[in-house]
Amino acid sequence: MKQMHKPPKYCQGFEDRHGKDRWYYRRPGFPRVALPGLPWSPDFMAAYEKAAVGEKLETGVSRSKPGTVAALVASYYKTGDFTGLAASTKTTYRGILERFRVEHGDKRVAHLKKGHVQVIITGMTERPAAAGNMLRMIHLLMRHAIDLGWRSDDPTQGVRKPKRKAGGFLTWEEDHIAAFTAKHKAGSRAHLALMLLLYTGQRRSDVVRMGRQHVRKDILAVTQQKTGQDVHIPLHPDLKALLDNLPLTNLTFLMTAHGKPFVPAGFTNWFHDMVKEAGLPAGLSPHGLRKATCRRLAEAGCSAHEIMAISGHRSLGEVTRYTVAASRKDLAARAMLALGKATDETATVKPAEAV
Repeated sequence: MKQMHKPPKYCQGFEDRHGKDRWYYRRPGFPRVALPGLPWSPDFMAAYEKAAVGEKLETGVSRSKPGTVAALVASYYKTGDFTGLAASTKTTYRGILERFRVEHGDKRVAHLKKGHVQVIITGMTERPAAAGNMLRMIHLLMRHAIDLGWRSDDPTQGVRKPKRKAGGFLTWEEDHIAAFTAKHKAGSRAHLALMLLLYTGQRRSDVVRMGRQHVRKDILAVTQQKTGQDVHIPLHPDLKALLDNLPLTNLTFLMTAHGKPFVPAGFTNWFHDMVKEAGLPAGLSPHGLRKATCRRLAEAGCSAHEIMAISGHRSLGEVTRYTVAASRKDLAARAMLALGKATDETATVKPAEAV
């Protein structure tokens, strides 16, 4: 990358695989913003000034040619399908869409073929989850292109996704939980974090926000950040005992070593360190404890709808697998018990006397 002058503060650039310079405004606490052109050019500085005060830029509107991927992405951001999403979901979508725009923004939407999409997705084989997310975002864009009349078909149809590892996030088992609590005793932040995750069944983004303001008459009420779903969870006695002993001045139940509330990404990084300290597999995550809560509820005989009332899942299919797995486990245990009884009864029958 050729650079004649030092770029403005908080600007970072790189040369993409096509040899094109890409520049971004990256300031701590501010969203990352793609900047047009080169540093100190009129378009660049106009966008820089808006980004510096946190003003949203109309991504790609002024610099995108009609009919291009960049113009389609900018148009999609204005649709109700996007603006109606939760803030955290918007951030996730935008991150994927901006990566796609950076790589393919100057290409014509009408020229995109199934083979092109397959090459993009196949190139992400080592990251099957990311490949699946990218394919979904391209599908949303193509559906929007059809609505605009830019295309008459969807080139993502029939594109093969890389196979994902079975099971997704690793579910914590009882021996994992026992090993963690043996290392991180009651009174430690790590122990509190595990108990909040395990006895509420909520996502990390909601657990790190929980505080006394969410508890009324031993009921923890939370509006989930990702989905907007309201959940009301009776406090488990073990969790209530821990929360009652926390300082009344805490802004949230969980605090960093510096006495500040966690941010979700920082919490996950810290929690992974706690998992490592306990000598547990690196694949055990906060989300795996959400799955463990569903597993425990299913094994306790709860129905899928009862589990959904705690977890806040909106889709019955997402939690049905836990109840099905628990039912199979119980049936298998009963089957082996019946087999054992049958074997004992057979052994006690005396052989007929010889005639």
